[in-house]
Amino acid sequence: MPLLGSMQMTSAGAGPLDKEFTMTNQELQAAVNDELFWDPKIDSQAIAVSTDDGTVTLRGTVGSFRQKREAQKAAERVYGVVFVSNELDVRILHDARRDDAELRGAVLQALMLDSVVPTMIDATVRNGVVTLTGTAVWQYERDEAEFVAGNVLGVTGVQDNIYLDSPTPSAGDVQFSISQALQRAAKIDADNLTVATSNGTVTLKGSVGSWSEHDAAIATAWAAPGVATVDDHISVRY
Repeated sequence: MPLLGSMQMTSAGAGPLDKEFTMTNQELQAAVNDELFWDPKIDSQAIAVSTDDGTVTLRGTVGSFRQKREAQKAAERVYGVVFVSNELDVRILHDARRDDAELRGAVLQALMLDSVVPTMIDATVRNGVVTLTGTAVWQYERDEAEFVAGNVLGVTGVQDNIYLDSPTPSAGDVQFSISQALQRAAKIDADNLTVATSNGTVTLKGSVGSWSEHDAAIATAWAAPGVATVDDHISVRY
């Protein structure tokens, strides 16, 4: 069975042990199942987990789009996971189902009540799937709109078509500011990352030691003014 990584196990009050702990596919599968069960936001009973050399696939059904999203986050937290393929289906219980017109109204109301979401964001709904359109200046505004829409009861999916419309500074300024921000970030080991910019597109390459590091690096790139696209070529290596 392929090894997915190794780490030094420690005990309370003791230093690292000489013996390395290695994780097989079965052990990684068990660890992901345990993390899904541990998270109170997830009903893990109908979720099946399979693993293949660090790639985790989630199959089955959950009762809300938020649970689908939280299941992926839980899997990514587990040591040894390098990629998560989220194939979970969202099946809304009968008493929580809404027709598309009612669901659109609920989504628009939720977006309006969130001061972070720009007022020009619109939403349409088809078979429970929300499509977000409009313009925003910052990626965090897009993220907020997607997060809010995905939390509305009855939503089965979110398609983010929000366009980023912000002034584009020089590529050199963007590249320098992102590189400096990566170096400042306590969560990121930036030594193995490179940054390239062109016409508002930022390309990140290299490797990090966890999914939390990966997400922090991507968020750092999006935080730079004028960024319209982040091309993610970061690998997670243990």
